Amino acid sequence: MLFSSVVFLFYFLPIVLVIYYVLKFSNTMKNMFLLLASLFFYAWGEPWFVLIMIISILCNYIFALLVERYRDEKFISKIILTLMCSFNLSLLFVFKYLGFAIRTINEIANINIHIPNIALPIGISFFTFQAMSYVIDVYRKDGQVQKNPFYVALYISFFPQLIAGPIVRYTTIAEQIVERKETWQKFSVGTCRFITGLSKKVLIANNMAIIVDHIFKMNTNSNVPASLAWLGSIAYTLQIFFDFSGYSDMAIGLGLMFGFKFEENFNYPYISKSITEFWRRWHISLGSWFKSYVYFPLGGSRVKNKDKVIRNLFIVWLLTGIWHGAEWTFILWGLLNFVFITGEKFLAIDKMDGHKAIRIVYTLFIVNLGWVLFRSTNLIEAGKFISSMFGFSHNGFWSDYTFMFLKEYFIFFVAAIILSTPIGKRINKFIVDREKGTSILEVGYPFAIMGLFFICVSYLVKGTYNPFIYFNF
Repeated sequence: MLFSSVVFLFYFLPIVLVIYYVLKFSNTMKNMFLLLASLFFYAWGEPWFVLIMIISILCNYIFALLVERYRDEKFISKIILTLMCSFNLSLLFVFKYLGFAIRTINEIANINIHIPNIALPIGISFFTFQAMSYVIDVYRKDGQVQKNPFYVALYISFFPQLIAGPIVRYTTIAEQIVERKETWQKFSVGTCRFITGLSKKVLIANNMAIIVDHIFKMNTNSNVPASLAWLGSIAYTLQIFFDFSGYSDMAIGLGLMFGFKFEENFNYPYISKSITEFWRRWHISLGSWFKSYVYFPLGGSRVKNKDKVIRNLFIVWLLTGIWHGAEWTFILWGLLNFVFITGEKFLAIDKMDGHKAIRIVYTLFIVNLGWVLFRSTNLIEAGKFISSMFGFSHNGFWSDYTFMFLKEYFIFFVAAIILSTPIGKRINKFIVDREKGTSILEVGYPFAIMGLFFICVSYLVKGTYNPFIYFNF
């Protein structure tokens, strides 16, 4: 079930909210109902996928109890932790990477092992990483074990952040699960945040997707002119940001409606002055996860040997690429980030004086190339598209399609570029800041939000392009 769907907006969400607030007198009842609603939400598309998630929940619940029980016996607790990691990573491997692994073996060894057709449970990477972080935090004594299996299940399966994050650590919401307060302020802020995210997805990301799909398809058939290729790559750079940050906004907004507060997942990444800074601002919860559970345990940057620092960065970015998808394009994308982040680290780019605009352009250039890899189905398609961008295929520069797309979607490009910067946030702050005498604008703010909502619904009713990019992960 998609957040940006008529079924969710007009059936699932209103019913869940009404029943939830009817049960407001009992925190236990509220949690049990949210758990059932979350399982129903996840089972909507492919009912049997929910069994995979339930197995994951039960096993990790048991692993956490065992780790807690044998915490003082280091050898046994490490064995339990190893078994936990093996179980979760095996689950990921079978459903997400087995086909890719067999296909690669077939290509390298020139053999023909049958590739099983295994459907990918939506959001498996997200809920698996959440489950692992819970057990690891119990092992490290960074968090308390939860004896109630239903509360662990709610943490892992809670529908606002279940499918595409943000990746929530149990320690950040443990108290909220046990005891939280719903307020009108939280609900109103959450509603506005949800509609903002919905607008990002439906009005910007979906329209950018139309351009991207057309241009990438055209380039597959024949090399498109350079201007069109650049337009396609820029459109995808905007699409993936507004698609994913829009989902995160909706997740955070939904959480607030039910009294939960999630951490932010994006902080205007396209104003970054280095690739390192970009990854402090993009998918913050994933970067934090790899830092806490991979980079720092390896020694991080604290090791004296520079070779080990490079090794640690290489492992993190190789795993980051693999996490995003079972294809060589994702691995190469991860290694591209590794190369530039490592270079910036040893050249101390963040500490250098330099023109801010030049550094932002450099960052956007590298990020844009990386997104071409991310969007391409294979390395051949990626190489062909990048060749078109730089005119290596004698494909010319201008195309009438470039003018057509710019003319047709000009307003969406302008809105996307403006909202990629903090300008929108400053305008929003100005509107709702009563101390500066903007009460008239503040009164009109709810009507503007409602207007956005009705515009989004009109697009959804027309049946425009709608799936979320990060559902694949």
